[in-house]
Amino acid sequence: MKRKDFLSSVVPLAASFNSMASGRMIIDTEKPAIIPPYLKKGDTVGICCPAGYIMLPDIQPAVMKLNEWGFNVKPGDTIGKRDFTFGGTDEDRTKDLQQMLDDKNIKAIMCARGGYGAVRIVDSLDLKKFKANPKWIIGFSDVTVLHSHINLNHRVASIHSKMCNSFPEDWSKAEPVQIETIESIRKCLSGEKMNYLFTPNPNNKTGLAVGELVGGNLKTLESLSGSKSDIQTKDKILFVEDTGEYHYSIDRMFWNLKRSGKLSELKGLIIGGFKIKPDDAGEEFGKTLMEIVLEKVREYNYPVCFDFPVGHQKDNFALKCGVRHTLAVHLNECRLTETR
Repeated sequence: MKRKDFLSSVVPLAASFNSMASGRMIIDTEKPAIIPPYLKKGDTVGICCPAGYIMLPDIQPAVMKLNEWGFNVKPGDTIGKRDFTFGGTDEDRTKDLQQMLDDKNIKAIMCARGGYGAVRIVDSLDLKKFKANPKWIIGFSDVTVLHSHINLNHRVASIHSKMCNSFPEDWSKAEPVQIETIESIRKCLSGEKMNYLFTPNPNNKTGLAVGELVGGNLKTLESLSGSKSDIQTKDKILFVEDTGEYHYSIDRMFWNLKRSGKLSELKGLIIGGFKIKPDDAGEEFGKTLMEIVLEKVREYNYPVCFDFPVGHQKDNFALKCGVRHTLAVHLNECRLTETR
């Protein structure tokens, strides 16, 4: 065998051995993600608590709306369970989510709420049957752990959206944007091509980007850095949002993205809603969110848009993670369109 041919075969093999030794397999993140089957009337949506707890009465508005859309609903064993802040023990939550992942009759899994806890169980999940029979995982905030993990390790698309605790009890009193964002979940599940037009922010960086959409809660993404659930951003459109953080903390998180190389090879960047804590008196950070972001991306030429309607807010529209989108940022309008 020629030396060049020998080296070309040994190097990838060595990389595979190194990845297995570290507990990680090399995943081709440039390969298109698997799109789970879209739902039709009569299909079943499971509801469970991989993170925070929720009581059975509190999921009823979501159950009623899912039924109205023509779907059956199967509440999991963790609904109504509580172990301090969690929806049951780690073992309870693992077992419940695992059963739903393995159940071929469940076509989508809606996480009942966020909070904290998914990272405590994600490495205990066996996703072989899920990969063979993919289904939509739905949620945001702490559910970012699941979105990032299954995208990296199994290349399956998922839905970043509101969860059960965001469905109103009285729809007659719900604001139009609240209704519209919840309807966007139905559209995602039913296979409608997503298309969002929104008002441009004067601080945007204009441009056109095409790539797979990835992202979620910024603090959660930071916590996954270097792990088996780390987000991969090369040639992707990244969206981020957060709540309850100080300016300095957001700055630190964006430095993490930059120093880890996650900002350098993006196709585009979307900044969603950020509910920021006021700086303590005498400890003012001195930079706004927009200044923090633009400082980190100054050297890059991709489009950046602020104020996208996603995050811990009423205008939190459903997004298909792992699916190709086109981001068009112009002076007079911004648009994010699903691209097939």
